[in-house]
Amino acid sequence: MKKFVALLLALMMVLSMASFASAEEPQFKVLSARSALSDDYQYKDVLNALQEQAGIKIEWETWSDSLGEVVGTRLSGNATSNNPYDAFQGIGFSNYDLMRYGSSGTFIDLTPYITPEIMPHLSAILEEKPEIRAAITMSDGKIYGLPAGEQMGTAGIGREKDYSIFSIPQFSMINKAWLDDLGLEMPTTLDQLHDVLAAFKENDMAAKYYGLAAGSTIPMSTGFDQWCWGQNVFYAGFGFTNWPNDVCADLVVGADGKVNFLSDDDNYRAAITYFHDWFAEGLMDLEMFSQDTNQLIAKCSGGRVGVTTWWEIPEITGQYAKDYVYLPILDGPDGTHNVNLRTGGATNSGQLSITNRCKDPAKLLSFYDLWYQGDVVMQLQYGPIGVYFTEQDEKGMWKSITTEEAQQKFGKSAGELKGQYEVAGPKLILSEYYNEYFYMEDRAMERLADIYDFWFKYVNDFTFYPQDCVFTEDELDDLDFYRADFERAVSEQEALWLKNGGPTDAEWETYKNYLNRCGMSELLEIYQTVYDRYLAAK
Repeated sequence: MKKFVALLLALMMVLSMASFASAEEPQFKVLSARSALSDDYQYKDVLNALQEQAGIKIEWETWSDSLGEVVGTRLSGNATSNNPYDAFQGIGFSNYDLMRYGSSGTFIDLTPYITPEIMPHLSAILEEKPEIRAAITMSDGKIYGLPAGEQMGTAGIGREKDYSIFSIPQFSMINKAWLDDLGLEMPTTLDQLHDVLAAFKENDMAAKYYGLAAGSTIPMSTGFDQWCWGQNVFYAGFGFTNWPNDVCADLVVGADGKVNFLSDDDNYRAAITYFHDWFAEGLMDLEMFSQDTNQLIAKCSGGRVGVTTWWEIPEITGQYAKDYVYLPILDGPDGTHNVNLRTGGATNSGQLSITNRCKDPAKLLSFYDLWYQGDVVMQLQYGPIGVYFTEQDEKGMWKSITTEEAQQKFGKSAGELKGQYEVAGPKLILSEYYNEYFYMEDRAMERLADIYDFWFKYVNDFTFYPQDCVFTEDELDDLDFYRADFERAVSEQEALWLKNGGPTDAEWETYKNYLNRCGMSELLEIYQTVYDRYLAAK
């Protein structure tokens, strides 16, 4: 690795952002995506250094606009005659596309080439992380694209086990200054929170404590079934924190490996019945069903809200952040709680595929194998050493350029600099890279620490349904057929019951029957089959 860094630095000094000069024809032709801010790939020193190390030359054709149209034209009809490329890079093919072009022979199976001899770096990763191999292995057992993805997990901040930054999306928070002013203790149960919210409303705390207009207090405000700003974290007291109107997010996996929806469970019915009373008493914001993030942030940063959810405190509460603390997971009426974990950022395989035109796949893949090194991928993602990464600390970790430095040296922000140098393609950034090669941003590190050190105390079961599961074409078609109606039915009824109360026994049975007519059983069968296949591949 030190040899590569030395080679890159030498090239940067000699080439000074120039391309390789060669009279020979390139060995490979690659069509790649490119951001609108990016230089053409023939001028990227990192790519040129990798080509020299691999002993190949690439003729790049890069597109920012009209990429989809170009790819569609090249792969339509007789793919052999229409397609002049050895590889497609950074396109973002779906698993459906990979299966389609793989089964037709347009994309070759990469499995025979992912070996320690040809691709030692990627092979080592797949050996250590079989879940990545499972994520890129199609239903026919073949691999038509190299893995890509950005893992941002707790291993990246030095924790023993690695969990994604997305594993607990909602952090609940409460205005501790209001609690203290009223002489109230931090709630530990939903019933206690109910009483606290009632006190916030009765004493009109926004007016009393901050001097805002009378009646401006909103005891609790969130979004409705939203990612980091929904109400779902409060469902923990009824055994779950998933939001039922998203089929993928609604899935839970039991200790027996059985996949289940929450949408028709009795604890889901108990939750929406319980929280209706909070709406009826004016403790939860009725605008939660329609407001967007800007509206919620305006309320919270304006000092009006006692309890809310977000991924961090300062961003949503603004100047009042010092008055807020995290509100722990609360026990329900039966004295228990449960938090469902989410999967991390999905690994995908649609960023690099080799075509049947390629005469030497092993040689080309040896070039892409170099991308799976920590201090290489960081430069492909952000920018070169000496440009985006300016110095190393005493641990050998690279520090990225600040916006102030970028403006001074290049006349642009750090984000614009990243856009200029970033390369699209099979970039796999593992969590441990943030602890071995370069630092992630401060806010992300703080969030991961909060997840691991605070919120995980309330997690009983760390099993989750992975987003990396691979579906067949028929399974994807069936999901498309059933999913919209099923999700719409659950979402609409959840909102109605929260606002209006219910359901009665008769309404509950009618609802469950309707979900079955919307394909609930068929959807569950698909997700179970796919999960079982994922485990087998892993």
